[in-house]
Amino acid sequence: MRFSRQDKILELISEYEIETQETLAEKLSESGFKITQATISRDIKELQLIKTLSPSGKYIYSPARPSLHTNAPDRYKKIFRNTVSSIDSAGNIIVLKTLSGCASAAGEAFDYIGAEGVVGSLAGDNTVFIVVDLPEHVPAIVKKFQEFLKNPDYLT
Repeated sequence: MRFSRQDKILELISEYEIETQETLAEKLSESGFKITQATISRDIKELQLIKTLSPSGKYIYSPARPSLHTNAPDRYKKIFRNTVSSIDSAGNIIVLKTLSGCASAAGEAFDYIGAEGVVGSLAGDNTVFIVVDLPEHVPAIVKKFQEFLKNPDYLT
């Protein structure tokens, strides 16, 4: 439930200019999640959300954007390991299968952890498509993330 809720939070802050925890709680409630103020605060901390200035001049919640040289924090590693059920590929596309409702969170974790040659990703409900620049880069990326699923210390 936590990963589905946090996935919904990431979706909501990408769709709406959410300025307060109260607004976030209302949007989550409208989406069928029953939450407390403490849960919202904990989710914001775990997702490492920050307040940024929007084009309209409001301070809104946004995901922190790491530099490409920053090691992924444990939170993103846990999300990836706990939600991804399989990794496969075809041509220059990698396909992550996830628990139902967790693809956005797994995609965000994948983006945060990063891999050289990745052009972008697109998440649905339980599937993430990752486009790689060249088909010959795919096997190394797939191997990196398959090894990480087996060994949590692989990406330290």
